[in-house]
Amino acid sequence: MNIKPLADRVLVLPAAAEEKIGGIIIPDTAKEKPLHGTIVAAGNGTKDEEMILKEGDEVLYGKYSGTELEYEGTKYLIMRQSDVLAIIG
Repeated sequence: MNIKPLADRVLVLPAAAEEKIGGIIIPDTAKEKPLHGTIVAAGNGTKDEEMILKEGDEVLYGKYSGTELEYEGTKYLIMRQSDVLAIIG
């Protein structure tokens, strides 16, 4: 990974949105934005806030958290550690 978040930021690979629910195919315009994903890179934290998240953590985050970016055809979110609500697992 060539993207290295700075300070208290993390790079998240969002989970895929559901394509079907009970045999009904959901169109792209009606899909819910996923609210969980995997951390693929993390900064070092700041002098005031230690980085507790690490690569590989499965996390939950708010619906409008982070900034979307696309790198080599893959969509990611970059957000502050404080935008992450919980670690799954």
